[in-house]
Amino acid sequence: MAQAWQSWGQVVLVSVLCLPLCAALVWSRMVVGGRRWRDPIAEVGLVAGTLPWLWMVMSPVSAPGGVRPVPLIDLYDVLHGSPQTAVVQVIGNLLVFAALGFFLPIRWPLGPAAVGAIACAGSLTIETAQWTFDLGRVSSTDDVLINALGAVLAALLSRPWWRRRAATRPRRGNTTADGQ
Repeated sequence: MAQAWQSWGQVVLVSVLCLPLCAALVWSRMVVGGRRWRDPIAEVGLVAGTLPWLWMVMSPVSAPGGVRPVPLIDLYDVLHGSPQTAVVQVIGNLLVFAALGFFLPIRWPLGPAAVGAIACAGSLTIETAQWTFDLGRVSSTDDVLINALGAVLAALLSRPWWRRRAATRPRRGNTTADGQ
């Protein structure tokens, strides 16, 4: 735990200090912008919940980097190594796009497949950038898969909110007798 705090305490501290700014942003979008509560919370939540993870995964480390393009081999190695490393790697990768996955379908009419595709594209971009900028990180196909899975699982967790939104939206072709 001490090593995690030493490595990522700065990210956590900045994220916590930005919470009042996030609340002010939601408030201003609701009150000043006249928007419903759901959209500003979703917009701020997906950005504020994703940026700290992007900061972490794009921070250089002093380790040999590399590319692991074959799916599931990297995951197999992680799961058969230290249990603590396995938990940190798998849970961390599931959380990278969890906020994005949770809030995207609340804000926009997207299903889990679209959320997974967006997270997959974002994760592929991150893995490519890690390799291109030689950050000392391993660019792995498994990271892309687990990041996308985390976004899809988070989207499914938010389903009660986005399903309610879809149910209240009028369907195409449904009009009243007076054509409105």
